[in-house]
Amino acid sequence: MRSVAAILVESNAPLVLDEIEFPPLGVGQVLVRIYRSGVCGAQLNEIAAVKGPDKFLPHLLGHEGGGIVEDIGPGVTHVQPGDRVVLHWRKGAGIHASPASYSWHGRKVNSGWVTTFSRHSIVSENRVTKIGATVDFEVAALMGCAVTTALGLINNDARLKIGESVAVLGCGGVGMSIVQAAALAGGNPVIAIDKVQSKLHAAKEFGATHSINTTDVDLHTAIREIIGANGVDVFVETTGSVRLIETAYKLTGNKGRTVMVGVPRHDHDITIHTLPLHFGKVLTGCEGGQTDPAVDIPRYVRLVDSGKLRVKELITDRMPLERVNDAIELMKSGRVGRCMLEMD
Repeated sequence: MRSVAAILVESNAPLVLDEIEFPPLGVGQVLVRIYRSGVCGAQLNEIAAVKGPDKFLPHLLGHEGGGIVEDIGPGVTHVQPGDRVVLHWRKGAGIHASPASYSWHGRKVNSGWVTTFSRHSIVSENRVTKIGATVDFEVAALMGCAVTTALGLINNDARLKIGESVAVLGCGGVGMSIVQAAALAGGNPVIAIDKVQSKLHAAKEFGATHSINTTDVDLHTAIREIIGANGVDVFVETTGSVRLIETAYKLTGNKGRTVMVGVPRHDHDITIHTLPLHFGKVLTGCEGGQTDPAVDIPRYVRLVDSGKLRVKELITDRMPLERVNDAIELMKSGRVGRCMLEMD
C-alpha cells in the first residue's frame, strides 16, 4: 500500500510531500485513514530540533488527528475497522505497539507511535480512542492535543479552584483552550496575554475577563493593576520563551502555580529565585495535562455536544495537506490560533 505523507528529511527545512510505502501491520498496530490533522507547536519544535540534534531523520510528523480505522493488526481489541477515532500522543487504552517504519525511494522513514501529517497512518492501538460516528473530524483532531492538554492542565496541573485568578501568556490554539478551560472551571479573573490584538479579542469570546497586549504596556504593571501586589494564583506560559517563563514565575503569587506548556530550546535555561518554592510556590511543566484519553476524551466530547465547550472556533485557518509548509510558516508567525490540515 502507498499513501501521501509529509516527511521531515532535514531539520530547519521544508517538509517533503511524497508517497511512502506501508509495511504490513504488526501486533497492536492500527491503520487509520486520516481526514483532519491539527498543526501544533510541538511540530514546529521538532522541525527546528529544539530538543537537540534529530537522530531519527527522515521521519513523519503530527500528533493530533481525526480519522477512520481501515485495518487492525493482531491483538487489537479496542477499535475495529470503520470506527471513527481521535489520534492522540498521550497513551490511552490498548497495546503499546512498536512504531511503524515506512519506505521512501529505498530509504527507511521513521515514525512515532502516532503521526498525522499524511492521508494514512499506522499508529499504536493506545494512540487512538473511539468516538461517536457523528463527531466532526476537526473536533476529533483538536481532542488529540490542544483541547485535552488545556482542560487537563487546569484540572490536573494547576488544580484551579473556583474564584482563583488565572493568567495565560500566549493565546494560540492551546492557550485559547486554556482560557476557555479556566473560565469553565470558575477562574476569576481570567487574563489573556498576547502581542496580537485579534487573538486577544477572540480570547474574550472564550471567557477571558481581561486582556493585555504586551506590545502596548508593561506586563508587570498591567498584571498588578488587575490582581494587586499578591500575584496571580495560576500563571500559564505557552510560548517556551525563557524570558517570559521567568516573568510568569515572578508574577505568580507566593502560594501560586506557574505552569509551563512551551519548551525552551535545549541550549537555553531559565534563572529563577528558588526560595519561594520551599514555602508553597510551584513551578511545573505540563505534559499533555496528564490526560487519560480513554477516560477524558469521551467526557470532553459530551461537553462539545452540549454546547458548553467551543472547539471548532479555535481554528483560524484550513489548508490541504499539499500546503503543509504554508501552514507551518503561518504557525511560526504567531498570528493564528489552530491551523487545520485537510486530507480529503
